Amino acid sequence: MKLDILAVGAHPDDVELSCSGTIAKEVDRGKKVGILDLTMGELGTRGTPEIRDNEAKTAAQVLGVSIRENLGFRDGFFINDEKHQLDVIKILRTYKPEVVLCNAITDRHIDHGKGSKLVSDACFLSGLRKIETTFDGELQEIWRPKHVYHYIQWKNIEPDFVVDISNYIDKKIESVEAYQSQFYDAKSKEPSTPISSKNFLDSIKYRAADLGRIVNVQYAEGFTVERYVAVDSIFNLI
Repeated sequence: MKLDILAVGAHPDDVELSCSGTIAKEVDRGKKVGILDLTMGELGTRGTPEIRDNEAKTAAQVLGVSIRENLGFRDGFFINDEKHQLDVIKILRTYKPEVVLCNAITDRHIDHGKGSKLVSDACFLSGLRKIETTFDGELQEIWRPKHVYHYIQWKNIEPDFVVDISNYIDKKIESVEAYQSQFYDAKSKEPSTPISSKNFLDSIKYRAADLGRIVNVQYAEGFTVERYVAVDSIFNLI
């Protein structure tokens, strides 16, 4: 299956928190979108890898994505080396996405910056003919995505562009709330974490509202780029 967009997160819920409104919008427009999680989030204070795996599947159904895979890298300890790059390259060459969305280039969690660079490097290397990979015993064709964009996470990084998600904010919240083990639940007996507070859950909406306010829409998600954003016409801008 060929994808239009592959959204990659270091942990299950990274994608939902950061760019699920954009994903839901493109799925609604007929685009094929996939999600790739690098780890199971096994070092998370709350929940278990098994619980998060089930939550990730639920979130994928909410968003209507075509595929969701997990590479099973070590949470907190994966590195940007040849082995990990090749694992990502195999996914890129299997699904051939035009656009890759990945972690913030710098963030509070160390895996976010690592995951960002790992995926970005793999996107470049995936286009080199002398790097050979196989899938189901067959040599894979090279593939380099046309665009790599980095979504915004914990830190309020200045975006290079934003996507209007005004009609998809409810779908975004629904996909986040699929992770019941991770976020605010007044009845939960689990330890408190920086992302389990009511304020954090509320921030998903008010941060999107603030980005929307700046560009005169109701809600938006922001992204940073690795090269200039080009448009065919200045009238393409909203």
